[in-house]
Amino acid sequence: MKNQGHPKALYFLSSVMMWERFSYYGMRAILVLFMASFLSFNTRTIGNVYGWFTGLVYLTPVIGGYISDRYWGPAKTTIVGSWVLVVGQFLMCFLAFKYNSSTLMLFYVAMAIIAMGNGFFKPCLSSLVGEFYEANDPRSDGAYTILYMGVNVGAFITPFVCGYLGEKVGWGWGFFAASVGMLLGALLLLWGKKRFIGDKGSCPLRTLEEKASGRPACRDNAPLTKEEKQKLAVIFILTFFSIFFWAAFEQAGSSLTLFAEKSTNRFIPFLNFEVPASWFQSLNPLFVIILAPLFSAFWVKLSNIRKEPSTPAKFIWSLFLVAGGFVLMIFAAMFNKVYGPVSMFWLVGAYLLHTVGELCTSPVGMSMVTKLSPAKFVSIMMAVFLGSSFFASVVAGVFAGNYDTMDHTTFFTVPVITTGVSGLLLLAIIRPLKKWMHGIH
Repeated sequence: MKNQGHPKALYFLSSVMMWERFSYYGMRAILVLFMASFLSFNTRTIGNVYGWFTGLVYLTPVIGGYISDRYWGPAKTTIVGSWVLVVGQFLMCFLAFKYNSSTLMLFYVAMAIIAMGNGFFKPCLSSLVGEFYEANDPRSDGAYTILYMGVNVGAFITPFVCGYLGEKVGWGWGFFAASVGMLLGALLLLWGKKRFIGDKGSCPLRTLEEKASGRPACRDNAPLTKEEKQKLAVIFILTFFSIFFWAAFEQAGSSLTLFAEKSTNRFIPFLNFEVPASWFQSLNPLFVIILAPLFSAFWVKLSNIRKEPSTPAKFIWSLFLVAGGFVLMIFAAMFNKVYGPVSMFWLVGAYLLHTVGELCTSPVGMSMVTKLSPAKFVSIMMAVFLGSSFFASVVAGVFAGNYDTMDHTTFFTVPVITTGVSGLLLLAIIRPLKKWMHGIH
């Protein structure tokens, strides 16, 4: 490989993604608390609404990916998605400032628009990054880890800004900050497209040869080979197992936020300050920012000495790690039952384990899609991978809706069992998956 570094476009796209994630996670950080406090929804309704919203955020990429692959290409689709998101976020802001019983429908309309905008934006920006790397480029996993770090810079900052404004000043100001973040991201994308992206991603379908040579794109209707079908099967199988991971992981914005608000001692005596419950959602991105560069370098180092774990093996580790995080929450719930509000460090430990698991599945999974998918299906397969979280989020939301009706020790035991068992099942079939990934017969 001639160039060991990464193209400037990677860092530009990571910056755009940072602002979009600032906007999304800022809105999400206060969404459950907004529904509970301002809209007076009960816990079951909050869980269902939150689950369906976050689920649609991951289902709509199937639509966006299809449009990208067949009509617009990832660059144009990403730009359109960014402005749809701007509209949706400002509608949420308007609702919070002007809410009355007759404007409740606007709440659902705004969330639907945000979900659709995300469907255009997220999978297409991710696949656009892949346009700058050739097939089997060893920098690919590291590139998506860097992109993921950019995502989490925005996600780390935003609960402090949107969360503080929403909880301490007014919900409308929290949503306003999220709206401004999305506007900045959309403007940045327009400004830098010609300078950093150029003609990359301007056409819907590209063969691998065209991608390598830079020739204009054309429609590739050749049937899939046996090896391509096997590689697609790997994507579908690992995508299925990722559902169990994300169903547990997505408790961060619902049941874990409620645990932070109701069952955690958040008061810091020497500062005479109570930590807002929404701030705990900064723990995950903070750990990603710290650990992502280490993981990126670690995977490359292991690859150079032929010791890097396979993608299925990384997925197995992610399932066991998220299970470990909920084991900590079981103990936290037990202590809470006996002694009352528990130390914040239980949540810190759980978020740390969940983050390490996330780094073993999310950026690795996005890299897997770009490496294993036929070129004409990259965006749609990226959407399928991200879309698996639709099922996970709906299940997570419905499950979180039972938080106040179940014993909390029992509640946190459920994700331990589901992720642990799924990790063992994936371990049992890891050998054929590794063969299919590399076309070994």
